[in-house]
Amino acid sequence: MDEELQRCEISAEDLRAALKELKGYVDVTEDDLKRIYAIALRHAARRTAPRIFVRDVMTKDVVTVTADADFATVTNLLSEHRISGLPVVDEGNRVVGVVTEADVLSMAGMRRERTFKDIVRQILGEPLPRPQEGGRLRDAMSSPAITTGPDADIRDAAARLDEKRIKSLPVVDGAGRLIGIISRADIVRAIGAA
Repeated sequence: MDEELQRCEISAEDLRAALKELKGYVDVTEDDLKRIYAIALRHAARRTAPRIFVRDVMTKDVVTVTADADFATVTNLLSEHRISGLPVVDEGNRVVGVVTEADVLSMAGMRRERTFKDIVRQILGEPLPRPQEGGRLRDAMSSPAITTGPDADIRDAAARLDEKRIKSLPVVDGAGRLIGIISRADIVRAIGAA
């Protein structure tokens, strides 16, 4: 796509010539018109590019955990499988949350980044909440989980990962049941192979 943008890059002279050819008044600057053109070109390139679906690149064999899992189980699964997070599922395999390394650190008593509420509590002299030893996953997991569907385009999944600043998305069917997981690494591999 960058090559297309470079090949189709327009100059100020090109814009002036185009505006002159219109023989009318257009209330946009050359910079505005360049930006509009570049944006339109990106949209056209995306529209005409072949789609890569989440279902085609997701990992189907997903390590999961239930909300009743304890700290030791979660840490063992993360370590054993060398992963940074796990979908949390219920007895029907529906995703109810996600547990990450940051959640585990919080369960272990290490502080996450301070939130605005923590700062207000400290100013008011209130004690900050402390993690409980032996706590259950349901007290530390992120819920509801941010998920995607199998028919989503990987570019949309990548945008969601970036927007939410997360490393992976559970992939769920129409009933919310887990069918896979897609990570940033999966997307990078798919783009590299395309």
